[in-house]
Amino acid sequence: MQTMTAQTQYKLSAPDLEVVLALVRTQTLAEAGERLAVDASTVFRSLQRIEKGLGQRLFERSRTGYQPLELAQILATHGEQLEVQLESARSAAQAEPEQVSGSVRITTTDTILHGLVAPALKLLQSSHPLLSYDLHAGNELASLTRRDADIAVRATRRPPQHLVGKHVGPIRMAVFGSKKGGPKSFDAGVASKTGWVAPDDALPDHPSVTWRKKHFPKVLPRYRVNSILTVAELVGQGMGIGLLPVFLAQGRGDLRALTDTLDECQTELWLLTHTESRHLRRVSTVFTHLARHMALG
Repeated sequence: MQTMTAQTQYKLSAPDLEVVLALVRTQTLAEAGERLAVDASTVFRSLQRIEKGLGQRLFERSRTGYQPLELAQILATHGEQLEVQLESARSAAQAEPEQVSGSVRITTTDTILHGLVAPALKLLQSSHPLLSYDLHAGNELASLTRRDADIAVRATRRPPQHLVGKHVGPIRMAVFGSKKGGPKSFDAGVASKTGWVAPDDALPDHPSVTWRKKHFPKVLPRYRVNSILTVAELVGQGMGIGLLPVFLAQGRGDLRALTDTLDECQTELWLLTHTESRHLRRVSTVFTHLARHMALG
């Protein structure tokens, strides 16, 4: 009876929803505090007050952080809706409506970040100088799934159904070597006698790894690295051959394509966001721009 009374009497406020949303997104007091421009102890006290008022816990505490329970997820959804409405109100109140402001959180891989996203964002600076970006490079989609990012740019054949997606185009791959003394052609002999640079341990299911193991199962990479971007750098320095996305090799004078594009390695580039986030003006502006200006070649 006391729990029901507390739930009935306590009136959630907009700041309460902001606290819950920040903690759902970040799952740590410190990072939530950064988003809210307060210290971690303030976030902790706010959460204690909200949970006491509601008469129930919103998060499970663990060594890895704060894991949101069902009610926290529900409140976070309402917080996102409030965020959308505030964004719309701010846009309507802008003296210059064509100017979009705010921070956009983007998650992608380091390869796509350096090869596609960063060049596209550079083009956006002149038309929307008030936009800022929080860029996260990683191989997992978890940060978008738990609402820690506004936009994800991912290479995948099957994007998650619960996200809003736009297919940008195919990511084609080929075997590359260095123009600085590397092989000028590719065949079984070159494959077996030349050192390979590959991301076996970091990306065991990557199309490039699957293709090499299928066609050259006896080949062991000389260098195992944790990203495709590092493959490109080492191949460019003449340290071996490797499979690379064609877009990453464009404009580089140190790389030579040794094969045509390999159909078995092809995957697709997707832009992904949440149904709640797509209506935010800052998010939709960046989302549309990336869809138009990421050059896959």
